[in-house]
Amino acid sequence: MAEQAAQAARDVDWDSGEWLHAPVRVERTGEGHLLVEPGAESDYWRHTSYGFVHDDGPALLAPLPGGSAVEVSFRLDYGAQFDQAGVLVRVDERNWVKAGVEVSDGSPQLGAVVTREVSDWSVAPVPEWAGREVTVRVSRDGDALTVRARVDGEAWRLVRLAPLGPDAAALAGPFCCSPTRGGLTVRFTGWRQGPADRELHPEG
Repeated sequence: MAEQAAQAARDVDWDSGEWLHAPVRVERTGEGHLLVEPGAESDYWRHTSYGFVHDDGPALLAPLPGGSAVEVSFRLDYGAQFDQAGVLVRVDERNWVKAGVEVSDGSPQLGAVVTREVSDWSVAPVPEWAGREVTVRVSRDGDALTVRARVDGEAWRLVRLAPLGPDAAALAGPFCCSPTRGGLTVRFTGWRQGPADRELHPEG
């Protein structure tokens, strides 16, 4: 169950990860948060509809073995078109998943992009989440990634179920991008790892 697994998660020190594409600026705050400024026009996307390939957003990654989960928390205080933050799970440049909150058409959208050679995007509007702390949880079990999210400790929402081969070597951690501008700063408030969720559809 997601709630039980989340309670067993442990904090990960920001220094435990390695940067895939270094940010323009990164800074630790006095309360232990991490401020990250991605490069201008950075993004992750592969071909579908838009016809381009982008693979240059900053992501702080650590191993995500089978049977484990990763959680990333951040403040949703950004609002430009396609500003985004959340969790990136990466096998290589052609196989990855990003999940979080992205601003699209004037509203924060909770969603995920699943890429296996080409990208597949799904979103749902969450305007009521603006200004609050969002947590994205990605759980790896068997041949699947289960993506959940919540705001300010409320109930988890199921966002996406995506395939990932059980033998794939994957890395995961916080990421952010700003496809339409420079100057975005995302405040990450936590990074945790723990056991995978035991059930896809827990009762109660």
